[in-house]
Amino acid sequence: MPAPEQYASVRYLVDDVQRAVDFYTAHLGFTLNTSAAPAFADVVRGPMRLLLSGPTSSGARATPEDAAMAGRNRIHLTVDDLDAEIDRLRSAGLSFQSEMVAGPGGRQVLIADPAGNLVELFQPAHRPGTPAQAAP
Repeated sequence: MPAPEQYASVRYLVDDVQRAVDFYTAHLGFTLNTSAAPAFADVVRGPMRLLLSGPTSSGARATPEDAAMAGRNRIHLTVDDLDAEIDRLRSAGLSFQSEMVAGPGGRQVLIADPAGNLVELFQPAHRPGTPAQAAP
């Protein structure tokens, strides 16, 4: 596991820490790193550390009341086969927040965690001479 300074960390405010941990680990390939549920947990996927802060965590308490709602920001997860991921997640009973959108950089779809935070699943377009996992 990388040292903490090697992670890019993002904080999501969630209503239920354990429910969020279950969502990210069961459906999106994250691994539980630490847990102090019900206040806080963090999960990792590759070089990304996702901090899940419940209502009693210091991270949530520091957030101004007018900024407590989930925003239009989202984490971006690259997948090899978007169609297979959509089928897998639908089979697990999850629903999507958008239709699949295709553009010159690839295809994407949005899903929300149990607290309403958005996650973008992205499959890059293959470009001759570039790695298949190139960022958009």
